[in-house]
Parts: sequence; C-alpha cells; structure tokens
Amino acid sequence: QVQLVESGGGLVQAGGSLRLSCTASGRTFTVLGMGWFRQAPGKEREFVAAIRWSGGSTYYADSVKGRFTISRDNAKNTVYLQMNSLKPEDTAVYYCAAKSTGVSPFSARYDYWGQGTQVTVSS
Repeated sequence: QVQLVESGGGLVQAGGSLRLSCTASGRTFTVLGMGWFRQAPGKEREFVAAIRWSGGSTYYADSVKGRFTISRDNAKNTVYLQMNSLKPEDTAVYYCAAKSTGVSPFSARYDYWGQGTQVTVSS
C-alpha cells in the first residue's frame, strides 16, 4: 500500500500563486508515476498534471499549461504542483494520485489517492 498526503491548499486572489505538496509513504518503490487531479463542485474529476518518477517527464492539461509546474523530490518522496497566475476557474479540490505503471490522464487508472486539498481562487 501507498499513502498520500497533500498539503498547501488555501485561499488566494486571482493572479496569485500556491504550491501544493504530496508526500508518499509505504511501498513507494512500487510507484512509477504520480499525478494531480482536481474536482470542482458539480463537475467530474479532471486531469491537471503528471510526472514520471524515473526520468521526470511531465504532462499537463491544456488548461494549466504554462501556468502550473509539476516537479518531484525523490529523496523526500514528494511531488509538488506550483500554480501561478491562478484563475477563479482553478477553484477545486486538488487530489494527488499514484500509479504503479507509468502515468495517465485518466483517473481510473491510478492506484492510490490522497484525501484532497481545497484551492479557492477569488476574483
């Protein structure tokens, strides 16, 4: 099993920045990829970004490309999501997810999930 704990959410004005963190524990050697997803009220969970644990290749949703950056610290088993130029439409609960076989933009293909952290962007 792998446990994921997110932190760093909060309230920020439009145009501001936040950095989310996700720390993995447990059988982390089984994790090959990690991703961030978000879910706004009344909407489906959507892909935000993903990173391969080995090599560090990154992938982004078009809606966040150029504004968000995903990175990792292997020594700390931690993945970060740096969010800049935030917009009100970025408001959502952000979830960290881990996958034992690479990365994917599809939430159903992830094996482990964190509890989520709320990000609210005011206009």
